[in-house]
Amino acid sequence: MIAWGAASSVGGAALLALALAACDGSKPLLKPEPGATPGPFPAADRPIARIVSPRWSNEEARDRLNEAGRVMDLADIRPGMTVADLGAGEGYYTTRLAARVGKDGRVLAEDIVPAVRDALAERVARERLENVSVRLGLPADPRLPANSFDRIFMVHMYHEIAQPYEFLWRMRPSLRKGGLVVVVDADRPTRDHGTPPMLLRCEFAAVGYAPVDFREMRSAGGYLATFRAAGARPAPTSIRACRMGNRARAAG
Repeated sequence: MIAWGAASSVGGAALLALALAACDGSKPLLKPEPGATPGPFPAADRPIARIVSPRWSNEEARDRLNEAGRVMDLADIRPGMTVADLGAGEGYYTTRLAARVGKDGRVLAEDIVPAVRDALAERVARERLENVSVRLGLPADPRLPANSFDRIFMVHMYHEIAQPYEFLWRMRPSLRKGGLVVVVDADRPTRDHGTPPMLLRCEFAAVGYAPVDFREMRSAGGYLATFRAAGARPAPTSIRACRMGNRARAAG
């Protein structure tokens, strides 16, 4: 385990400063195309992975490694919690979260591809998961209700978010006090369907999230990282994109 920080020992401002140190202040690596900057939010200075499949891996193979069980244990998922599963795909985590939070808990499963959302809704109905709701999100806005979630899961999907700063900014108010964002991803370049931990930490910090924990997890395909909201949510125009120069990319 590598602890990125703890609220009891380090202040939120110090955590954010540490995370932002991953941005090396270099010139942008990508030259923005005309009209590519999403309004008041900065464009991501990195490649965006293309969505290729709603399935990351075979469910039986993942269960043999106890992937979901281990991730849910580390994320401290308990009965009665309310959890959002973003980029839910075919519902590997959705179905297992539903069993873990129980009848008094709730799971909101979301995807931005209508056909995937519809297939997941059919699975939820077929398996009679009465504590699960399925909805369609937007590429730059998960459209989550405010102050509603104890945990937000983002499993093998962060590298596919085309406008990460806007997405994280709009997602932030949906966390309850003490709520956490749980990211599972691979430690490789975003163009190769992963996110280097240094880049992940920097982009979250730019929108006012403090790192809580980081663990390598080969059973989940890379690592697990958790974040909490820290301080005031920044104005969109004050957010600065992370510039990952050659040295930072090599370290990542």
